[in-house]
Amino acid sequence: MMSVDFAGWSSAHQSRFEDVLRGLLPQAEVMPQRLHQAMRYAVLDGGKRVRPLLAFAAGELVGAELGRVNIAAAAVELIHAYSLVHDDMPCMDDDVLRRGKPTCHVQYDEPTALLVGDSLQTLAFQLLAENTLNDDARHQLEMVKLLAQASGSRGMAGGQAIDLESVGRALSLPELENMHIHKTGALIRAAILLGAHCGTVTASQLNNLDHFGKCVGLAFQVVDDVLDAEADTATLGKTAGKDADNDKPTYVTLLGVQAARNMAGELHGEALSALDEFGDAAQRLRELADFIVLRKF
Repeated sequence: MMSVDFAGWSSAHQSRFEDVLRGLLPQAEVMPQRLHQAMRYAVLDGGKRVRPLLAFAAGELVGAELGRVNIAAAAVELIHAYSLVHDDMPCMDDDVLRRGKPTCHVQYDEPTALLVGDSLQTLAFQLLAENTLNDDARHQLEMVKLLAQASGSRGMAGGQAIDLESVGRALSLPELENMHIHKTGALIRAAILLGAHCGTVTASQLNNLDHFGKCVGLAFQVVDDVLDAEADTATLGKTAGKDADNDKPTYVTLLGVQAARNMAGELHGEALSALDEFGDAAQRLRELADFIVLRKF
């Protein structure tokens, strides 16, 4: 039995991980100061840290050293933060609020925000390259490859490109799923696999963890679409109803709220089934799946 409940476990990791990020990011007084200040602004003191929590849970499942998972989780979170900075810019979604505070390009300026995203992305790969995350170099190279694929044209960036091309279009459910498997799901799957690669893991376990990640990644986006339609800006910490205002296809516009909730529930069940092989050891991943589907913000 786990001695700490999920709320305590996640809160402890979130607090500790904030200190990890503070130490890994360039200090604000180091030249170029404005860029480094903006990088810290974009990353620190905000967000649910779902991706790092998934990495920590997967790492615990396979007995990985916490220090190693810290680096893998940070690399994923830096990629995620860079994607949000770029996503909010006027050339993309043109949003002014993120994590309850002005977006990076509003707080600083557009050129600085562009460079923040570029710098956070490269720092992520620097961290993967300069730290020992697995005693077998082949596993570490696989980790670099995993994050690169999850971030690039066959992952997050590709999903964003599809998203931009889909404005004003009526997508089918398979088309919408394909977009979000890339835009949102790829980085969530990568977080889980990177955490697992920090420990000892079999090919079968990786396959099951990847399927779990695919299901919770899609569920995360379905719930996000429901919340965007139902919650207010203060609750979300970002502009509510933005997708509808921009005429973007969502699970709510395609299916309706209740059917979208039902879909999230089905994905939740499939995700939990993927963890059957692990027994009680996967409890934290199960709890994270519950949080992703049942969250209110």
